Amino acid sequence: MPDCRPPLAAPSRPRHALPPGACDAHCHVFGPADVFPYAEGRSYTPPDAPYQAMAALHNRLGVERAVVVQANCHGSDHRALLDALAQSGGRYRGVALLGADATEAGVKQLHEGGVRAARFNFVPHLGGAPDPAVFDRVVALIAPLGWHLCLHLDGAMLPELLPRLAALPLPFVVDHMGRLKASDGLASPAMRALLGLAQVPQAWVKVSGIDRIASGKRPYAEGLPFVRALAEALPDRCLWGTDWPHPNVAGDMPDDGELVDLFFEACPDAALRQRILVDNPARLYGFE
Repeated sequence: MPDCRPPLAAPSRPRHALPPGACDAHCHVFGPADVFPYAEGRSYTPPDAPYQAMAALHNRLGVERAVVVQANCHGSDHRALLDALAQSGGRYRGVALLGADATEAGVKQLHEGGVRAARFNFVPHLGGAPDPAVFDRVVALIAPLGWHLCLHLDGAMLPELLPRLAALPLPFVVDHMGRLKASDGLASPAMRALLGLAQVPQAWVKVSGIDRIASGKRPYAEGLPFVRALAEALPDRCLWGTDWPHPNVAGDMPDDGELVDLFFEACPDAALRQRILVDNPARLYGFE
């Protein structure tokens, strides 16, 4: 039985129109379980959130491109992800979960299917930091293909990890604003570490998961200053995403139309929005 709540059945339509080519740079596809079963030993079981539901949401929001991140509940079985990428007709790219069993042939197959990055979870509820040997091996496998890393971590980990990350031979993206806590303020060590990524040329940040850094109560206004500060600090290396279908949300279930409007509020400059929503993801993920 699912132990996560489903996303809102009828999210609002945004008041603001996204620019042509806008990209949701962080979303997931779940199942359907009768076609793409969830992994044994998974840390959570979501309700199905198949490609058709994701595509319908993006059509409602005005999103033309997306980056689908392999979910922990599917483990290293990427069939649901690859199916979604194939159905998108080139409008979606993917992020894989690779472990000790990753092979060069498998990575090439993922690349041909539209995958352009590998994700590592450092957060405790998804298993904690990866084995350093596995991390290094995956980096060696994906770097020749021009991929990058997506890192799901607690921002407080950044100061310790940064020397190693800065030495990587490929770009890396910090997901969900490092899951910092807005209640700790803009001067917190985690936020200072994120802003410091402006000085690391291969570092990127996703201003997704605003609900996760805020109190959990819509409309998550306390997260706006953090989105604004990161967008201004890394204008050419910042990405935006919905995090649909919002797995393991503890507070209010986000309304994805409101999330679009929140981003417009945090980023009122049209030229900066164009970079974050269109130009930056096109460059990083190879959209034409």
